[in-house]
Amino acid sequence: MQKRLIRDYSRARDRMDASGSSITIVHLASHFTAISLSTKMTTLVSSLESLVSSLVPSARGDRVLRDELVSHCRDILTSHIGQNQEPDLGYLSDQAKRHLLQTSPSGSNSLKFTNLLSRLLDQPVLSRKHASVLFLLSLATFTQTQSSASFLPSLAPPPPSRRPTTANPNGHVSPPRTPVSRGKPKAELLKEYRAKNGLSQLSEQLLLRDALYLLQGISGKYIRFSSQEGSEIDNTLVFVDDTKHIISAPTKALIHRLSEVGYLYIRVESYVRETEAAAAVGMIKQSLCYHLQAQLTEYYRLIAILETQMSSSTTWSEDTMSSNLVGHNSGEASVLTLRRLDVWINDWRLRMRMMSVCVEAARDTHGGALVNLIHGYADNGDPFVRKFTDQLLEEVSKPFFATLHKWLFSGELYDPFAEFFVALDQSMTQAQYAHPSPLAGGIGQPSADGAFGGDSEDILGLRESGLRLWETKYQFQKEMLPMFVGEVFGRKIFSTGKSLNFIRYSCHDSDWVITREKMSDTGGILKYSDIAGLERSIDAAYQVASQRLFEVFIGKFRLLDHLSALKNYLLLGHGDFADRLMEALGTSLARPANTLYRHNLTAHLDTALRSSNAIHDPLDVRRRLDARMLEYSHGEIGWDVFTLEYKVDAPIDTVLDPISMETYLKLFRHLWQMKRIEVALNAGWMRTVGGTRNFLRVPELEIEWHKVRIVMTEMIHFIRQMQAHCHLEVIECSWKILIDFLNKKEGDLDALLDAHQSYLDRMARKVLLLSSKTGKEETILSQVKEIFSTILQYREAVDNFYNYCLTESSRRDQELDVQRGVHTGRARHDETSNPLPGLLERLGEYGSSFTERAQTIVHHLQVHSDLDCRFLGVRLSFSDFYKSKRELAQAQKGGS
Repeated sequence: MQKRLIRDYSRARDRMDASGSSITIVHLASHFTAISLSTKMTTLVSSLESLVSSLVPSARGDRVLRDELVSHCRDILTSHIGQNQEPDLGYLSDQAKRHLLQTSPSGSNSLKFTNLLSRLLDQPVLSRKHASVLFLLSLATFTQTQSSASFLPSLAPPPPSRRPTTANPNGHVSPPRTPVSRGKPKAELLKEYRAKNGLSQLSEQLLLRDALYLLQGISGKYIRFSSQEGSEIDNTLVFVDDTKHIISAPTKALIHRLSEVGYLYIRVESYVRETEAAAAVGMIKQSLCYHLQAQLTEYYRLIAILETQMSSSTTWSEDTMSSNLVGHNSGEASVLTLRRLDVWINDWRLRMRMMSVCVEAARDTHGGALVNLIHGYADNGDPFVRKFTDQLLEEVSKPFFATLHKWLFSGELYDPFAEFFVALDQSMTQAQYAHPSPLAGGIGQPSADGAFGGDSEDILGLRESGLRLWETKYQFQKEMLPMFVGEVFGRKIFSTGKSLNFIRYSCHDSDWVITREKMSDTGGILKYSDIAGLERSIDAAYQVASQRLFEVFIGKFRLLDHLSALKNYLLLGHGDFADRLMEALGTSLARPANTLYRHNLTAHLDTALRSSNAIHDPLDVRRRLDARMLEYSHGEIGWDVFTLEYKVDAPIDTVLDPISMETYLKLFRHLWQMKRIEVALNAGWMRTVGGTRNFLRVPELEIEWHKVRIVMTEMIHFIRQMQAHCHLEVIECSWKILIDFLNKKEGDLDALLDAHQSYLDRMARKVLLLSSKTGKEETILSQVKEIFSTILQYREAVDNFYNYCLTESSRRDQELDVQRGVHTGRARHDETSNPLPGLLERLGEYGSSFTERAQTIVHHLQVHSDLDCRFLGVRLSFSDFYKSKRELAQAQKGGS
């Protein structure tokens, strides 16, 4: 125990030298507490006196000092220092709330403290939560006087230190005791060694002045920037050699850290200066430069404050050193030093890094791509980086949102520097169309952005189809779309603006004022900080524009009537109209194509319209229907070149574009050819069945007529199944899908175009029996065309055979009349030329050819990729008729 007291005594002497006797008293009291607890001393006062006498030799002869030390020890022992009390967080939280309410009467800080305290209590890692709250409360209630001349709070000089004094029993105040020096510190010894060798440490005030210069990108007296070859920015730090002064390595490292901010400042400031001097700079880049300049202005303000603080600190330090005060070392804790400068500049180091990164990225990007790149830094775990990026985006995205608002709510594209994700095709800018309404604000003048055009002739006399204007006038640029918008909403924005522009300039919507008022109610201030509001505005504008577009097309321009007319006329939906037209044009179309005239075809078409239910269709629809001939070559007849034509104008030609009308005409020619085959077979069947009794005179040909009827029955079954497939399974089902879409009125014009194109593609693929195999799309269609030609040839051969039978029957009647003695005319009989074998041979050849081609078509349909086409193959050979016929033919070939 004695050795321990001696060791504590030596430690106490060291502490007394540095901090005075108060720390020694606390140390003695704490050790005595440990001794008293271990040895259980009964007499407190005697123990304290012996301990004080052993540790403080001066107190042995000074009774007053010994009594004073013993009294302090007793006070410390009776206090609660070092005791573990039961944690009372409720009391501490009440004290903290009371203090916060005094400093902030609004109560917001108190609510924040309650939230933070609940989160602290939920943390399982911290064990001494009561001590943490007590420590924070002590810091909050601690008051410290500040100098009124200070500029930065943490750099304020502290109040002069006071030395403790003691009083003797007579009331005289004794001067403070001077601590005993144990030797010079190592730093002072090193300083003396360097002074002996003629070297001294460069003054920190001089280094601080140069550091402030470096922060502004300016070279100082002792430290300067040195640019490398081929580089415009100083990126190397050089310390000027001095034979009398040196700079330590830690100080150089600290200056290097400070110079990083200056280097980044040079990059940012040079970019701002170059951008401002450049021509044709985008608005987003201008906004970026404006925000960077505002940040640099705050940076200049901080540098000015630091320079002023450095000047005041230097003056205060000189006064303190000249006053020769004992406590001048404690005053050095408040002056501006390199380390404190590094602490103050640390926040700006992060800012400059972020601004430098944005500056380097902005050199190669612009517009929406630049906004997109800056937004990529918002997904960062560092709250400072995320907050700085959000503030930067809030300013930089203002031009983007201004352009977006104009496009989204008025359909106008104002983008002089090509920064928006919607781009105008420059090749279409020549087509300038006048606005339909003379409203204020420039409406009624030619569109500056080359808006969609309708029926009005443009200035240059050039007419563009509605579909080409819709698809090529404006283009969607995905690379310019900011990520915070998203591709889905970007497509909606693109479609909404195009729809509004189309409504205004192509549809000449007189109700545009009402539509624009509806959209102004849904719109508001678009900004980056309100992404949820932006999404709501986009959805509302998209719905209003799409609804109005459907109303204009279906209501004003009667799109549904035009689609119905195409289905009824070109797709032969009106059966009575097709029959009347076939009946009126049948004889004319059998003649050579060069003998037909368009006015005759038009007259027959008008006759068919008036004599069918088509007379009840709107007059405007019937006037658009016309008959014309395609380009013909030598040897072609009217059936090969005749077609119907349905004329459309803007803006209906956006949906019924020329390519779609070609598909309609292609379907019409196929269905018209099928109708021709049906009429020819019906007429041949009626003639064959009705003229059976005329052939009683030629009984040896009855079996041939039976074969003819069997073959014609196969042909009629084939053509009727084809017609049922085309009209019932394909056209009507596709029409039902299209009508359901139009009744929903959902989507934009692109959705309407896609629905109509799907309607046409489905009909063309199923009606024309197109295959999905590359290079073999029209294999079945070619077989169908060949079988149609075979049917017509067979029909012609049957007519020849019918004429031969009539002639032969008439000849045999005349022979009977001669035998009866009745003279009916001279019978002529040429034994040398008998056409019957040739007729029968052609009938057999065409019939066999039809059967083989039908078998081939059924075989291809059974392996077709489309279900409806496979079902057609089942209907054509529902009882495996052609399969058994093929097996029978193969067996006959094998037997022979």
